[in-house]
Amino acid sequence: MENTKKIKLFIGLFYLLIICLFLYFFFSKFSLEEITSYDFIKNNSAYFAELKNSNLFLISIIFVALTILWVFPFLGFGSPVALMGGFIFGKWIGTLVVVLGLSIGATFLYIFGNYFLKQLIKEKFLNNFQNLEIKFKQSEFIYLLIYRFIGGIPWQLSCLLPTLFNVKVVNFFFATLIGIIPQIFLAVSIGNGLEKIIDQNAEVPGITDIIFSPDIYVPITAFFILILITIFLRKFFYKN
Repeated sequence: MENTKKIKLFIGLFYLLIICLFLYFFFSKFSLEEITSYDFIKNNSAYFAELKNSNLFLISIIFVALTILWVFPFLGFGSPVALMGGFIFGKWIGTLVVVLGLSIGATFLYIFGNYFLKQLIKEKFLNNFQNLEIKFKQSEFIYLLIYRFIGGIPWQLSCLLPTLFNVKVVNFFFATLIGIIPQIFLAVSIGNGLEKIIDQNAEVPGITDIIFSPDIYVPITAFFILILITIFLRKFFYKN
């Protein structure tokens, strides 16, 4: 237990140090006024588009690597990465790179949790999720896939809870890879829609222009429908 506390403290301090360093170097180059201006966003949108067109493969590899680091060890969640992926790469390539990066990062986090945090996770969560043990034993991959699809648990915790059931690493990776595609695709589509709106407007568009753009309201509507479906499915999946 003492070792677990030291590991948690180390991760927390390391995470805080990286964030502070990033903010220091970022704001040493850009002011708050700059980064909140529409011109800054539009100019950088054009920069990313040019960068992507000049070397798509290299930029994709870098993005995947940064996404992995975002998930582990930085313990970030998927939505910001998905929006950024759609903004830079578009719907299809964006979905591919985001899903791949998140899945690899989540797998590293699962492996880490399995080795160092397993006992702590059992003490904290086993009683709440013990009913899932039978389901995972029946068909580990299928129930992992459903578990990933319906969500309902914070991203970081959802990567660690399967340590309770000793799931295979390969099953965890592929279930995550497939299971998160629907919600990631919709979030990436929203990011892609924002990029299109910025590209098409020299001035700041009105909030109604953004909301009622098909590139925005269609994926948002689909996203809410997906949420309703997953809420309905959770009642059965997590039922005792």
